[in-house]
Amino acid sequence: MTAEGFLEGRRLQMARGVLLQCIMGGYPPARFYGSDDGDLALVPDPAQIHRLPWSSQPRALAICDADELTGESSPLSTRGQLKAVIVRYAALGLAPVVATELEFFVFAPNPDPTQPFQPPLGLDGRREDGHSAFSVSSNNGLRPFFNEVYECMAALGLPRDTFMHEMGVSQFEINLLHGDPLLLADQTLLFKHLLKEVALKHGLTVVCMAKPLAHTPGSSMHIHQSIVEIGTGRNVFSDKAGEPTATFRHFIGGQQAGLADFTALFAPNVNSYQRLCHPYASPNNACWSHDNRAAGLRIPASSPVARRVENRLPGADANPYLAIAASLASGLYGIENKLEPSEPIQGEFVVPDNLSLPCTLHAALERLKRSQLAKELFGKEFIEGYIASKTMELTSFFDEITPWERRVLAAQA
Repeated sequence: MTAEGFLEGRRLQMARGVLLQCIMGGYPPARFYGSDDGDLALVPDPAQIHRLPWSSQPRALAICDADELTGESSPLSTRGQLKAVIVRYAALGLAPVVATELEFFVFAPNPDPTQPFQPPLGLDGRREDGHSAFSVSSNNGLRPFFNEVYECMAALGLPRDTFMHEMGVSQFEINLLHGDPLLLADQTLLFKHLLKEVALKHGLTVVCMAKPLAHTPGSSMHIHQSIVEIGTGRNVFSDKAGEPTATFRHFIGGQQAGLADFTALFAPNVNSYQRLCHPYASPNNACWSHDNRAAGLRIPASSPVARRVENRLPGADANPYLAIAASLASGLYGIENKLEPSEPIQGEFVVPDNLSLPCTLHAALERLKRSQLAKELFGKEFIEGYIASKTMELTSFFDEITPWERRVLAAQA
């Protein structure tokens, strides 16, 4: 909308069904978002109005809440779902603290989607071959791109902890500083938007698919989680002696209880399971461990004040609001119900059947459909609408025949 209209406080409205729009652009039947498909109000968050530094003409972006016209948050809004989880913690005198680690690939333009992605040509005239994990060299020619990324992050007020080259070909990772879950979800969304916009300016393509390249590690969005006491800021995962508390155990127990039901929220696309079924440090399990990257729930080595639980299941393609909400809601469920976790695992291990997770989008949606916990924590309307939208996407995928099928199966008798 125009700056004048925005500053006058003109209400911006949007059809309710847009919140269930699938990634191909279509919508599930209207019964999933109200048969009238009435309007929602988009209410800007005053703390999340940003001038876009990469735009050549003055533009701004406002992150909004999607509220019903009666004033309450829409149950179809993922940002609203996260806010509701935070309120539930606050009712217990607690505040969750999270940080996200986002991985992504930087590729050359890919105008033909039937062809594999390729890394950009480097300053030496060659394309990276995947031997640059944690390298400090800059022969990939991406320094100007990253310089503008850093400048834009500073302009948007996005503090960064570390940036690094990851294990994949032209794959990178950023660690955002820990803080309020809603703020981190907003920052993760803004950062992904920033990456893609700045990449286009530099003739590049940033891809946040979970698994864009075969035989290469996928991209995750690990979520680090701790809980502090409101008022004191004390990490309730550690006691005065620095030892783990019962709250810490119960939080892990809740995570284990919720991960399988919520896999479709952490891994929302067909491609998500390419990452999970080829686990280069991408565990598809609900085991927990002290500093073992093969576990879905990892307890990083840290001081007692920084004790936290890392959820390693979400991919870079996950909705940050929904992934953080699902992870924190699971932990709170464990705290409220005093759930005990399994024994921690170390070294190489075999995943017990009760801690394995769905390995296809179809299986994950079926598990979500049967989940009473999901409906209890997120509401029936949201869960049924989400499943309807994702089922449309899965059906669209099955409407196409892949090159593998033509190449391998056509010659079969």
